[in-house]
Amino acid sequence: MLYHSVDACQWRHIWVVGDLHGCRSQLDAELQAKQFNPTCDLLVSVGDLIDRGPDSLGCLALLEEPWFLAVQGNHEQMALAALAGGDASVWRMNGGEWFWRLKGAQVIAARHALKRCRDLPLILQLTRQGRTAVVAHADYPASHYQLGQPVNGHEVVWSRDRLMRHHRGQSEIITGASDFYFGHIPVEQPLHAANQHYLDTGAVYGHRLTLLPLTWR
Repeated sequence: MLYHSVDACQWRHIWVVGDLHGCRSQLDAELQAKQFNPTCDLLVSVGDLIDRGPDSLGCLALLEEPWFLAVQGNHEQMALAALAGGDASVWRMNGGEWFWRLKGAQVIAARHALKRCRDLPLILQLTRQGRTAVVAHADYPASHYQLGQPVNGHEVVWSRDRLMRHHRGQSEIITGASDFYFGHIPVEQPLHAANQHYLDTGAVYGHRLTLLPLTWR
């Protein structure tokens, strides 16, 4: 699925979280600190739930929660490719070794959860009060956003080009939506450039996990 759209009016508060990479306990602590209420709040992930961290299964379990939505990240794509018979070494070299350490029922649970990742959209649109927020893993590879518009799915999940342009002082607004939220490339602090927000602050490397509230100004 390339695009998925949801009406943001059904939740009180919406938070977007950077790349989790198995850091479930860190996420739970942040949700508690922010008084996240699972009965009326929503958490949206920019992808890369798995690999490198201590609890990939715990992060995959989030997919079962009604208060959680996610887009597909490149680590989910590597896992799915390996499970479909592709070169598993690519996934294993990039943090997927945890899967091969599982035994018994855990293997079955992991396979089931990872297959659910196939149904995750690459691009999630949230709308409220006439404003649109867009969540994707790495980029929205166009100068204008439109729901359903054909874009390069590989670039949505893997591209580093736009963030590199921000670092060179060449930031440009993406028209058609109010704000865009990405992860994929670790930054020391949340980076806000033009109308784009980069939230992977390297939690799996011992740094902070970033949760950013959506605002509908």
